[in-house]
Amino acid sequence: MPNRPIFQEIPPQRPNTPLLDKISSPHQLRVLEEEQLEQLSYELRAYLLYSVGQSGGHFGAGLGVIELTIALHFIFNTPEDRLIWDVGHQAYPHKILTGRREELTKIRQHDGPAAFPCRDESPYDAFGVGHSSTSISAALGMALAAKQKNEKRRAIAVIGDGALTAGMAFEALSHAGDIAPDMLVVLNDNDMAISDNVGGLKNHLARILSGRTYNQMRDSGKHLLSNTPGLMEFAKKTEEHMKGLVAPGTLFEELGFNYIGPIDGHDMPTLLRTLENMKSLSGPQFLHVVTKKGKGFAPAESDPIGYHAINKIEAKPPVQVAKKAQPKFANIFGQWLCDMAEQDSRVQGITPAMREGSDLIRFSERFPDQYFDVAIAEQHAVTLAAGMACEGMKPVVAIYSTFLQRAYDQLIHDVAVQNLDVLFAIDRAGLVGEDGPTHAGSFDLSYLRCIPNMIVMAPSDENELRLMLTTGHQHVGPAAVRYPRGSGPGVDVTPTLESIEIGRSRMARQGEKVAILCFGTLLSEARKTADEINASLIDMRFVKPLDTAQICRLLDHHELLVTIEENVVAGGAGSAVAEFLQTQNATIPILHLGLPDKFIPHGKPADMLAACDLNAHGITQRIKQRLALQEPPVSLNNAS
Repeated sequence: MPNRPIFQEIPPQRPNTPLLDKISSPHQLRVLEEEQLEQLSYELRAYLLYSVGQSGGHFGAGLGVIELTIALHFIFNTPEDRLIWDVGHQAYPHKILTGRREELTKIRQHDGPAAFPCRDESPYDAFGVGHSSTSISAALGMALAAKQKNEKRRAIAVIGDGALTAGMAFEALSHAGDIAPDMLVVLNDNDMAISDNVGGLKNHLARILSGRTYNQMRDSGKHLLSNTPGLMEFAKKTEEHMKGLVAPGTLFEELGFNYIGPIDGHDMPTLLRTLENMKSLSGPQFLHVVTKKGKGFAPAESDPIGYHAINKIEAKPPVQVAKKAQPKFANIFGQWLCDMAEQDSRVQGITPAMREGSDLIRFSERFPDQYFDVAIAEQHAVTLAAGMACEGMKPVVAIYSTFLQRAYDQLIHDVAVQNLDVLFAIDRAGLVGEDGPTHAGSFDLSYLRCIPNMIVMAPSDENELRLMLTTGHQHVGPAAVRYPRGSGPGVDVTPTLESIEIGRSRMARQGEKVAILCFGTLLSEARKTADEINASLIDMRFVKPLDTAQICRLLDHHELLVTIEENVVAGGAGSAVAEFLQTQNATIPILHLGLPDKFIPHGKPADMLAACDLNAHGITQRIKQRLALQEPPVSLNNAS
């Protein structure tokens, strides 16, 4: 395998890629000579560096699967053979090879490709992803459908070692091993989590174990011993133990898979030979491939977490006086958790593999015995917190809104039914921008407020977030605080651990005729509207329980109520207001502003909010339109 130079920086200009430029689909890839694939790997890596530098996006994982992506498309007949990428962070090279090369510089933009595989985008994207650990289940479903339709095609799932920690992945492995479909699971082990010993001997053994001769002898032995169960079981155990001496695959063998590996995921000849051999094998196959995240780019190889994703590389602006960095909502949470842990030793911090994103690094270092990263296991995270709460602890589950959806049963059954002291710090609430609908937190107000015993809070700024976290911590029972990605309006944050009265809103502006009830961080946009039309503005703070006394006071002096939330209108905070008004037989008109009943495509957050009429201009226009409908018609007798 020739040594290629390692990139030290991201190319600012489009690199010269003559071989890659000839490939607009895997069909053209498959006519290349095998000897050309090393050069293609180098060009693909160079172009990935350049294109992500132009657009920003997920980075390290894609660099680590360059050779694997080429090998899979070279050996298998995609898209007829179904290739499913788990999560999708690593699928940028796949997109480049499947007709989206030039569009990749606009990935995650409104008019560009999605951040993850998307069925609407390309026939090569066999399954839409974004969340973890779904690939094996999807591939199994496709394999079973192919069998029933008598179609000779393969289903291949590529899953990372991190995603393999989730229970759903093992549920699918267990099912697949039981019914033995023709499918291939490729474990992309880029963290040495299962094995840290890969070399020539193991590559050689993988080729032998996946080869035709060995597997023909294996099948013949099964046939000869089929009438002697004792000897059959002995032979099976012997094979497993022999494999276990050289490969860490006994677990997968026990689940019913034929395990091969681990092999070097950057050794193209070994990848090709092994995949070619496994392609002809029947039944469930498991290939363990070891890769290096950030491969070929020196900074990413040394800091794979920091280079998981990058921002667009901008031209260097003139030197200016540095401004003080404005803390993000996640930073406010991270600091609060440390401060509260200093005061209350019962605090326990729990996260499902989101230490960096939820800003738990400081907490994990300062309070290592109270910090628990459970990996990609949201269901376990919630029930773990429930168990801690049963013993008098005060667990805080730091989780993204979109990932809490995966633990909804545990939220209800294990926490709320038992009225346990668990605080949910829900990050990435609302629209999240470039990551698109799979990562948007569009539904949490709707799915949380219908749960008995649950307190639901939505802060309008950074200081409100800190106040509400303390309030939730002091509350006896389950509580949730939802806050968005990024920074807030930049208000000063009180360093003390103060709380607020549960169910009490805050009058932000007194006006007339129109009352705007705002839930969350759209308050700053709503304030611009309120100033323009002289409306009352209320920072509602609590979705549950509502400040019903405040709502009743508004009825006496206003002609229109407007609810605003960065959540779907269906079943959201506005619905809660309408439900209460119905119990009071109130007939005041009400306008609900929030996310529509559709998935919002990826784009810039400001553009996405504008498209939903959730910026100041959109809010103002919608209110004026509604007021116009309420004006009595002009009498023709009085018309001039």
